[in-house]
Amino acid sequence: MRVKRGVPARAKHKKILNKAKGMQHYRTRSYRMAKQGVIKSLRYSYRDRRNRKRDLRSIWITRINNAARELGLSYSQLIAGLKANGTTIDRKILAELAVNQPAAFKAIVETVKKEAK
Repeated sequence: MRVKRGVPARAKHKKILNKAKGMQHYRTRSYRMAKQGVIKSLRYSYRDRRNRKRDLRSIWITRINNAARELGLSYSQLIAGLKANGTTIDRKILAELAVNQPAAFKAIVETVKKEAK
């Protein structure tokens, strides 16, 4: 007996067309174009989840560098000093301190300066 694919095919097409909802032109109406767009967008999202980590790290480093330079140290001197002290504080937390709690960041920088002398 022959199996008719009407209902499963419609469900499959609806799933893809729903994922392509925010796209433009034929990608919202044509199953073939929508499928290509969805595959490409999934590829981009996979790639950019990794790139987001790279971007955030560079933002943290920029913020730490600017805050440290205001206090008379460069970023590399600060990180080297923290490693020499054996202080384990990551860049995300350092950047957060530099932006939201300047007094705490200043205390960290002062300890690094004191150890360097």
